[in-house]
Parts: sequence; structure tokens; C-alpha cells
Amino acid sequence: MKNGLFHFFMHNLLTLNRFFLKYRWHLLWGVVFVSISNYFRILQPRVVRDALNMVLTTLKQYKAATPGIQPEIYNQLTTQLTQFAGLVLLYALLMGVFMYFMRQTLIVMSRHIEYDMRKELFDHYLTLDHSFFVRNRVGDLMARISDDISKVRMYVGPGIMYMINLISLAVLIIYAMYSVSPYLTLFALLPLPVLSVSIYFISKIIQKRSTEIQQQLGVLTSTAQETFSGIRVLKVFVKEHDFKRYFNREASQLFDKNMKMTQVRAWFFPLIILLIGLSNLLTISIGGKLLQSGDITAGNLAEFVIYINMLTWPFTAIGWIASIVQEAAASQRRILDILNTNPKLDHQGTYRGAIEGPIRFHSVGLKYESENMVLKDLSFEIDAGQKVSIVGKTGSGKSSIADLLLRVMDPSEGAIFVASRPLQSYDIQHLRQQIGYVPQDTFLFSETIRNNIGFGSSSTTIKQIQSAAKMAGIHDEIMRFEAGYETLVGERGVSLSGGQKQRIAIARALIKSPKILILDDALSAVDPTTRSLILNNINSGSNCRTLISITHNFIHLDDFDNILVLEGGSISQSGTMRELLEDESGYFFRVYQHQKRKELKKGVAEKT
Repeated sequence: MKNGLFHFFMHNLLTLNRFFLKYRWHLLWGVVFVSISNYFRILQPRVVRDALNMVLTTLKQYKAATPGIQPEIYNQLTTQLTQFAGLVLLYALLMGVFMYFMRQTLIVMSRHIEYDMRKELFDHYLTLDHSFFVRNRVGDLMARISDDISKVRMYVGPGIMYMINLISLAVLIIYAMYSVSPYLTLFALLPLPVLSVSIYFISKIIQKRSTEIQQQLGVLTSTAQETFSGIRVLKVFVKEHDFKRYFNREASQLFDKNMKMTQVRAWFFPLIILLIGLSNLLTISIGGKLLQSGDITAGNLAEFVIYINMLTWPFTAIGWIASIVQEAAASQRRILDILNTNPKLDHQGTYRGAIEGPIRFHSVGLKYESENMVLKDLSFEIDAGQKVSIVGKTGSGKSSIADLLLRVMDPSEGAIFVASRPLQSYDIQHLRQQIGYVPQDTFLFSETIRNNIGFGSSSTTIKQIQSAAKMAGIHDEIMRFEAGYETLVGERGVSLSGGQKQRIAIARALIKSPKILILDDALSAVDPTTRSLILNNINSGSNCRTLISITHNFIHLDDFDNILVLEGGSISQSGTMRELLEDESGYFFRVYQHQKRKELKKGVAEKT
């Protein structure tokens, strides 16, 4: 059990030592300032000791002196007490000054570490593959970068500061007590081993419950994030009460776990106060006997009592420190789980040339985790500058082709070549900079339309943004907004229609002048006339060389040089639209006829 707890700390909190090394001067000066502050703290009981001994001695002299000398003794006593009071005040001021320096070093260090950790974790998130974000809930990832790191900061800041303060003060006080009376020191400190054993067992419970709290907090954060992101769907389906009950149930579980943690923490303070009170009782009872025998003075006894009470806060803080340490260890383990997760993609490619050339899939197969093959023995070639449409029903593997080209994932089998080079040989960021991609799940930032379109390129002017918007067929509608291109679109583009969001996303892809443009069902929310306009603008413009349109709509594909028909992850047919329609027994012809009849019925219904 002991080895398990040590192993837990060795593999979690000790990984923070690299930050302590980085900010070693903050840490070292913090230790110095804590020690100096505590040194002035323990000088105050010595002044009280000397003052009390002086008062008792002076009172004896006062009683034994003649009436004529007594006023002189009284004045001397007043002067000395004033000096002692001034000395106590001076030590208190010096202690406060160095406490200020202590916080300016150790707490500032913790804020630096917090910043470094958040930056490191966020940067690592950006290196991870798409599959990682599919497996993990967004709310839980947010909890790790916010709440978990905050708990670690409490350890590297206040936790470390109070631990140093406890050790420093305890060493100085025990040394001061021992120099007065080793015998009395032994009895005064007798309850402390009991305190240490109690803290050991209670801290194990805190560590377990802290982990449970952090996990439940991740669930609650994910629930809130998903609710707010899908608020439109939630309201349309009148599910407010269902989500309210679900959220309340999860919040209730978090409340119960926090209450259990509070109950455990509640044991610390009464226990510590009891043991400190026992120390005071032993000090007074044993010290009284030593005072009667003349082994110590009354000032020594008062000094001991003050020392014991000085230890009250540091030892009371042990429970709080232990709680911080355990929570930080649990949080750091969750952070390390992410940092120790490596991207599955090989990012060793270094080629940074232009991707001007054919795209070739050679016997490509793709299998997701714990699933059957999504793509099977897929082989085709797209020449540079061609306009190709990939069609098929939902789940046929169309979007997976886009993911493979963007290297969101790598094929399980076969190879992909672009401009006669293996796709893996390209620098992955350079590759993606040359590909324009509009996903079927259109995502817009809670920003202005101008910034959403300009997001596609590192440096853009308003003219370039307007030009891209015109190609995407959205410029005129933007200009009808009151704020034009400065219109805020709301989170995820909630204030825009589906077609407007898709066209802004297309403009964002076009503004980077990609060599390859991939439209993944990106025209599903626009009418046929606007769709033709956009495709004509793209085809006639010089912003892209190769167009790949992924769609489940088999109509209006006349302008494409080649159409690839996917069935069950394989290409069942390929050719121009005319060629595919000539094969009346083929899958393309059947689906085309079905969709054509639906479109005609819809047109008739709209006219009537």
C-alpha cells in the first residue's frame, strides 16, 4: 500500500520537477524568504520570555525596595516594556516584509508554471489526430486544461509555499524549544506522530475521491458543452426538461462526491486542534513541575506555550496541504494521460514542394478502430486540374477519401501519391496549406464574417475577402447585412442559414488559393441555381487546380470530368455523367432516376 502511494507520486507530481528546475531561482529565493520570515517570527516569543522574566524580577525588586526607590524602578520597568514592545513590533514588520517577498516569488512561480502547462497541453492537443477527439469528449478535454491545471497550480504555488513554511517553522521552533528544555520538548511534541499517521491514512481516501470528482466534473462539463452547442436541436425536439433532468442527475452525483470529500476533510481540523490542545496541556502540566523545581523560568513556560500555538496553523494546514497534494496528483495524472498520448500519424515527412500533379490511390484500404473495412482496394487517379465528383449513399466511404487526402488519417492498406510522391513524404502542414477543404459539418467561429473568411489565409485584404465571397456567391447577401463583413455570426454561425454558412466556408477555402479544393457535401443547403453559379466561378477562376466534390446528390453533375461511384467502400462505376447514364443496369442510373423523380415532384408541389 505504501509503495503504491509512493509510485503514484513518483509518476505524477515528480514530473513537475522540470518546472521547478526552470524557475529554480524563484523557488530558491522563496525558501530563503520563508526561512528569514520564520526566523523573525520565532524571535518574538524570546522577547516575550525576556520581558516576562524581567517583569517578575523587577516586581520582586519593587516589593523589596524602599518607597523612595520604587518610582525609579517603576519608570525603569515602563521604559524596558516599551523597548520590548517596540522590538516585537519591529520583528513583526520584518516578518511581514519577507512574507511579501515570499509570495512574490513562490506564487509568481506558480502562475508561470500554470501558463507553461496550459500552453503545453493546448499545443499538444493540436498535434493529436482526429481520432483522438472522436474518442474523447470535448467537455472532459476542457476540464483538463482548465480545472485540472488550476488544481496543479494550487500545489506548485500555495501548496509548496505552505509546505516550505511548515518545515522551516517546525525546524526553527523545535530547535528553539530543544535549546531551552529537551525534556519539555519531548512531551510538547508527543502528539505529533499520531497526527502524521492520521494524515497518511486520510490522504489516501482524499486521493481516491479527488480522482472521482475530476472525472465527474469532466462528464458535467461535456454535458453542458453539448447542450449549449446543440441548443437549436434541443429546443426543436422539446427536450429541455429531459436535458434538465439529466444535467441535474450528473450535478447531483458531483455534489455527492464533493460532500464525501468535505466529510473527509472535516476530520482534519478537529483532529489537529485536539492534538495541538493536548500539546498545550502537556506543556503546561509538565512545564509547571519544571517551573516549581527551578529547571525553567516562567518566561520559558510562556515561550513554550507561544511556540506550540505558533505550530497550530502550520499543522492545521497539513490537512489542507494534503488535500491539495492529493487533488494535484490526481489532476496531474489526467494531464499526463493526454501528454503521453502520441499522434498516430507519422509526421516525419519533410517535402515542401507544390502538389501540382495527379492524385493516385493505389489499392487503398481503410479500417477504423474496432470496425470493418470502410474502404476496400480503392484505386483511381485524378489528373491535375480535373473536376471529379465522388458520389455514393451515406456510409459508403466518401468523406474518408477526403480525410485520407488531408492526412487526418493514414490508410490501413495501400498507398496514396500526389504529384508522383507518396503522401506521407510531404510536410503535413505544408500539404494542408495547399488544400482547400469545406467539410459537410460547416464550422464557423464566433467572429465577424470578415475574420471567418480571412481565417483561411495568414494575410488577407478586404478586397481578397470580397473576391472570395463573390466566387462563393455570398457577397451580395453579406452586403445586405447592416454591418456587412463586420457582422458577428454567433457561435458556430448560429445566426446564419445553412446555405450562408456553407458559402462562407467555401469562401474561406478559396481565399487560400488551394491547389486542390475538396467540397464534402458543401453545397447541400444551396439551391441548384446558386450551386451552378458557385461551381462555374470555381471552374473559371484560377484559385484552384483540382476540384473534388463529394456528394450524395447524383443530379447536376454534367460539368464534372469524371464521376466515381462508391458502393460499400469500393468503386463500382466511374466515368462522365453521360457515360454512367448509358448503363441503365448500373447503380448510378437507378439512384439518378429516383432522385430525378423526387426533384420533379418537389418542383410541381412548389408551383401548386
